[in-house]
Amino acid sequence: MIKTAIAVIFLLLIAGWYLSFLASRLDALHHRVETSWAHLDALLQKRAAIALEIANSKSVDAATSMVLTAAAYQAREANIVERSDAEISLSQTLKLLLADEASVPSGIEVDLLAALQAMTEKIAVGITIHTEAVRSAQHLRSKNLFKLFRLAGHAPLPMRYSFEDDIL
Repeated sequence: MIKTAIAVIFLLLIAGWYLSFLASRLDALHHRVETSWAHLDALLQKRAAIALEIANSKSVDAATSMVLTAAAYQAREANIVERSDAEISLSQTLKLLLADEASVPSGIEVDLLAALQAMTEKIAVGITIHTEAVRSAQHLRSKNLFKLFRLAGHAPLPMRYSFEDDIL
C-alpha cells in the first residue's frame, strides 16, 4: 500500500514537472513572438522615417512628396488595428515610386535608396523570424495537452498581420 502511494505521488510529481516544463516552453515562445514583433515594428518605423526623408528630398515633385508623406505618417501613427492597411499603403507607394529605375527622381540621394533597400531586406528577415515564432506558438497551443490543462493561461493567441505578405 505504501509503495503504491509513493509510486502515485512520484508519478504526480513527474506529471506536474512535465506540465510546468511545457508551460515554460510556451511562455518562452510567447516571449519570442513579442520580441520578434518589437524588432519588426522598429524596422517598420525606420522604413517610414526613410520614406519621409525621400519625400522631403528636393528632387521629388510635390504630388509624390505629399502621397509619400501621408503614407509614411499613416504607417508611423497607425494603431494595431489599422497597422496592416497603413503598412500595405506605404509599401505600395514606395513600389510606385521605385518601380522603374528610369522614373526614380534623379536628385534622390543614392544613400537614401541604399538605406531603403537595406531596410527592406532587414524587414524581410524580420518578417520571416516573426512568422516562424507565431507558427511555432500556434502549433504548440493547438495540441490537446495545452488546451486540456490551459497551459497558455490568459495569453492571447499569437497572430500574423496581413502586411507581412505584401511588404516591399
